[in-house]
Amino acid sequence: MFQKTTGIVLHSLKYNDTTNIVDIYTELFGRLSFLVSASRSRKSAVKYVLFQPLSIIEIEANIRPNVNLHRIREAKSAFPFMTLPYDPYKSAIALFLAEFLYRSVREEAENRPLFAYLRHSIIWLDICHENFANFHLVFLMRLSRFLGLYPNVDDYQKGDYFDLLNASFTSIRPQVHTFYIGGDEAYRVTRLMRMNYETMHLFPMSRTERARCLVIMNDYYRLHIPGFPELKSLSILQELFD
Repeated sequence: MFQKTTGIVLHSLKYNDTTNIVDIYTELFGRLSFLVSASRSRKSAVKYVLFQPLSIIEIEANIRPNVNLHRIREAKSAFPFMTLPYDPYKSAIALFLAEFLYRSVREEAENRPLFAYLRHSIIWLDICHENFANFHLVFLMRLSRFLGLYPNVDDYQKGDYFDLLNASFTSIRPQVHTFYIGGDEAYRVTRLMRMNYETMHLFPMSRTERARCLVIMNDYYRLHIPGFPELKSLSILQELFD
């Protein structure tokens, strides 16, 4: 039956000469895949230009249980971007986060708190004018809460190691694996956990430190999400911010 919902575009893949498969994280149904016409006609009820990375759209679609690919009847923008597609730094962040979410958020069930978090974060990035260099780091750290991967930080003491595999701090260097960080890098993880979008500019980091934090967080997710691949957009983001 046809139902209306708001969604966030994660990924688009060419299916054939006339159709693309678009993965969208929806407010009411979780992640779903849709067949979308690749036509760029002005008369089309579903304009393909709407399906850019992290676009927030309202759709009416024929959503049926036990079906892998659904059909969209109508689509329109739910939040027209003002800066995200036009700012090269924001665009690089959006491309990276869309790919990250495509690989990490897999649940096909309603999760309104997660959807609200994603929507709020995307809009914040679009409307902010400065001090967003740490945005992707804060986004990934807070995303881990919704995915059940938030580290245990209660017992941190200066000089502790951060055990990436067991998601906790320890005063003893792990002996059975090499997935850990120590010293300033471990301390920097605790600083990331204290940041939010409004305060992150108060925690200055150099480009080298920021790039290293991104690698650590990417490694952390790869350890805890089965099949999580190397992200193509990661190198693009690092090069741009370098």
